[in-house]
Amino acid sequence: MQDSADIPASTPMDDWFDALSRPTGSPGGGSASGVMLAIAASLMSMVGGYSDDDPRASQCVDRLARRRAEALRAVEADGVVSASFGAALALPTDDASRDERVREAAVEAARSAAVVGAIGVRMLRDVAVLVDAGNPHIAVDLAVAAEALRAGLAGASMNVRANLQIARRHGSSDAEVADLGAESERMADAAREVALIVEELSSRLD
Repeated sequence: MQDSADIPASTPMDDWFDALSRPTGSPGGGSASGVMLAIAASLMSMVGGYSDDDPRASQCVDRLARRRAEALRAVEADGVVSASFGAALALPTDDASRDERVREAAVEAARSAAVVGAIGVRMLRDVAVLVDAGNPHIAVDLAVAAEALRAGLAGASMNVRANLQIARRHGSSDAEVADLGAESERMADAAREVALIVEELSSRLD
């Protein structure tokens, strides 16, 4: 197996970040939120691996590997959805089908962002465990992971809200997307919980 120190950081990521930097919207903020969750899961897994004297921490590692895989699949799926959304928005304003297509694409994009955010919500359990059971010598790594988790959750929540705003502007009713509004609030609440964890971890570094 190749040692991780021998793998240039830019090898798999450079092309993706280049695509993210372009004014195409695919990938966009939803995918970026998923990448932040994958980073959080990876760092949290590392902390769990360094904390093998506590079985609670060790048990997090397998769960976090699943969360990382889920986040990366969601990133890929969100990129496809973003491309469809962008195509709908690019339709001429006098196209009779534009409102319907934009509305449907916006709701689909909101659902995609909700999938991303739900992964972050499922990670709350593990970050809480690692606050108590993680190796204290790498508390800074857990703090960075928690910051990434918070950002991923907040980003997903904002993407849901923004996409729903566009859907409503193009004819969607509140009743049709009520479940997504609730999901956005759930993610925002989780992000606030993680922010408190970040504050706690930060205080340990003083």
